[in-house]
Amino acid sequence: MTDAIKIDVWSDIACPWCYIGKRNLETGLAAVAADDDAPVVEVEFHSYELSPDTPVDFDGGEYDYLAEHKGITPDEARQMLERVTGVAAEAGLEYRFDLLKHTNTVKAHELLHFAKAHGAQRELAERLMSAYFTEGRHVGRIDDLVALAADAGLDPEAARQALESDQFLADVRADQAQATAYGINGVPFFVIDGKYGVSGAQPAEAFSQIARQVWLERRDAAVTDDVPA
Repeated sequence: MTDAIKIDVWSDIACPWCYIGKRNLETGLAAVAADDDAPVVEVEFHSYELSPDTPVDFDGGEYDYLAEHKGITPDEARQMLERVTGVAAEAGLEYRFDLLKHTNTVKAHELLHFAKAHGAQRELAERLMSAYFTEGRHVGRIDDLVALAADAGLDPEAARQALESDQFLADVRADQAQATAYGINGVPFFVIDGKYGVSGAQPAEAFSQIARQVWLERRDAAVTDDVPA
């Protein structure tokens, strides 16, 4: 039995391209799941904060945020949002920037590590990104995060205790340190099997291709190892 391919994903809840990349990854892996010799894949999410200085309660809308953090004009902001909204729609996501509530995401990342410890990281990642980009939910305050954790099937009281005690903050910082060691300076960033780096929200077909390529490499290596010297 060939070991699963490991895909490590560095992303931020507040990154619109990260949700698109996540969805394209899922679509690409779903396509290869129909192969006769389907790759076995394990996905793990890692923490990356795009704007760690963002307050929990940001005062302003999307244009204000972009002007403050990107230094662009309102017209440039509009064009940027129209583009990302269109790409998101192609991935099956309906972004609502008119509802979006900017916030600091460190607590959301802590919660993702809590979910990982309880076997529900992928479910929570989907719940957080959907809440943020399509529902206009707040993902920076503990009360809101506890409710979203419950939506993902996690124990709300255990989630609250973990967030209030900063139980998983060290894990968030370790992810960020690993990103620095890898030279990651933008997300989403995918590390495939510990040896291939893929940057950006690639199309689903690209993820299908690399999963098949790595799986074939694994199979060839296994056959070689079985041949008597």
